[in-house]
Amino acid sequence: MTITEDTRPALGLPQIQSLAAADMAAVDALIRRRLSSDVVLINQIADHIISAGGKRLRPMLVMLAGRAVGNIGADHHQLAAIIEFIHTSTLLHDDVVDESSLRRGRSTANALWGNAPSVLVGDFLYSRSFQLMVELERMSVMQILADATNRIAEGEVLQLLHVHNPDTDEAAYLRVIERKTAVLFAAGTRLGALASGVDEATQQALFDYGMHLGYAFQIADDVLDYSANAEELGKNLGDDLAEGKATLPLIHAMAHSDDATRERLRTIVQDGDASAMPEVLAAIRATGGLEYSRARAEEYAEAAERALDGLADNDAVAALRGLARYAVQRSI
Repeated sequence: MTITEDTRPALGLPQIQSLAAADMAAVDALIRRRLSSDVVLINQIADHIISAGGKRLRPMLVMLAGRAVGNIGADHHQLAAIIEFIHTSTLLHDDVVDESSLRRGRSTANALWGNAPSVLVGDFLYSRSFQLMVELERMSVMQILADATNRIAEGEVLQLLHVHNPDTDEAAYLRVIERKTAVLFAAGTRLGALASGVDEATQQALFDYGMHLGYAFQIADDVLDYSANAEELGKNLGDDLAEGKATLPLIHAMAHSDDATRERLRTIVQDGDASAMPEVLAAIRATGGLEYSRARAEEYAEAAERALDGLADNDAVAALRGLARYAVQRSI
């Protein structure tokens, strides 16, 4: 049974956003307050990226996980802000490493202010997140977040090792996703449960949900890089290819093409040849790379939903199920 056939209750994205709206307003207000610095450039760059939009999915997961298993309060809001600060700092660093010029339809901070200010403001956001952690005075919170940020840093280096590497296979690709994307999703959902005071087994169930959701979301995102409308997506299509990153649709195509096509694809990855996008798309279509990748994303989304099966159904659980389905059905 695919998730689109599942009859268990789930909410659509507008319903989810409505359910979380009051909590997210509180989180956004906290983020704005704690972004403040007497260094003007920090305020300018941080405000640019924080105000760029996006669905605030990661902090929303903290709220929904907490509500799924109990009541939520100020600690949840602070944990959500921490997660968003960590995520935002990684975006600043990623855009510098990737030499990106566009994110969410707007110029990146490094394109506007340069690489050095972007990296340093990213460091400010990291350190501000740790200040917020310490204020909670909970060693378990600090352990989860310290482990998560360390894994994210490993993921950045691991991804760098695979840039322009045509031998990157699916297992290596998934190892990068685990560290770069899934661990922060999982930290958020575990922290939401932890702050609601539930037992370790329930925390683990929500951690597993977040981990699987992170895989599903990132694989689906990588599919969009080869299939979406660039204007709707808010970034340049083919950016991964230009950066020499072999994501799952292309990895699948290389593994299932004839020898001549495979060698051509390897050269394109090595060169980061974005002008070869039509050739790459043709190979991906010929080998069913998009269909395969979507199916893998759905497998992870289904696993995310299964992780919730032991929880009592309520609106927040329905919202978490809805996010698993949204992750693989979205067009942007």
